[in-house]
Amino acid sequence: MSTLAHNEAPALSVDHHLVLKALLSTAATYPLDANGWIAVRGEDRERWLNGMLTNNIRDLKPGEGCYNFLLSAQGRIQQDTTAFQLGGQILLETAHERVPALMAALDHFIIMDDVELEDVSARHHGIGIAGPEAEAKLAAIGIDVAGLEPVSTREAEWKGAKLWVVAQYSPLTPRFELWAEEMAPLTAALADVPQASATDLESLRILEGVPAIGHDIREKELAQETGQIRALHFSKGCYLGQEIVERIRSRGNVHRTFTGFLFQGTAPVTGTAIIAAGLPVGELTSIDATLGAALGFIRREALERGQELSYEGGTLIASPLPFRIA
Repeated sequence: MSTLAHNEAPALSVDHHLVLKALLSTAATYPLDANGWIAVRGEDRERWLNGMLTNNIRDLKPGEGCYNFLLSAQGRIQQDTTAFQLGGQILLETAHERVPALMAALDHFIIMDDVELEDVSARHHGIGIAGPEAEAKLAAIGIDVAGLEPVSTREAEWKGAKLWVVAQYSPLTPRFELWAEEMAPLTAALADVPQASATDLESLRILEGVPAIGHDIREKELAQETGQIRALHFSKGCYLGQEIVERIRSRGNVHRTFTGFLFQGTAPVTGTAIIAAGLPVGELTSIDATLGAALGFIRREALERGQELSYEGGTLIASPLPFRIA
């Protein structure tokens, strides 16, 4: 693919956002109520799931995970999930509100396969912690996450109870999830760590440039348009929608791409059109009005030509992702 030309974008300051700053420079905790889980069991689970999702499920070792898309036959993104290999089962993590739709979409393709799906969200209670000091904060209460690679997991015992630790993908700051049957002792042990709100986490997502399924990623998006190449494996064999992914790869690029923007002017809203040379060339899909930052899709040629960008109410500067933090 050709290199995209972004305008020179200034660094963003988070000094006035205390908890967001903690997520990036010290540590903060947050609830995981919005996360849901699906257990995939049965003798055919690895082979079958490998033919459904875009990443390499087949070669995951116990404790390893990978991020995936579920595509339509036309290559359009329908769902996303992170899969973890736990030996006797594969656990799929996704947004709690999307668990029913993901289960229904997967179940549709179970024909003669020995595969069972179960919503196990109610059995998993979690707390997240993110920041450069997160590992030290956990070590201080007796939880060792040293050496745990992003998108992997391990079981541990803490105060006589079984604990499941997940290291998540996070471009700007280390991030861990702690899952247990009883969360009160863990919450109490981490009570001195600042707590992040849903707004803080949304700001972090935008700064990291991670598109959200159902928000930035709608059912019309192609996998390579999102920039999430971490969700794709190009040599694992056939899977649903693979023909379109391979066709795009052989062609060398897509017409639209997901990127970041800094805006000056009236805060835009979701769906605001991006304008170049008087014509619409994209749209903004996520906006953080307090940071003056946004995410969205734009025609590649508008970036490659370095065209001036605007929207109704202000101007835009395209920025690589993740955003640069001052």
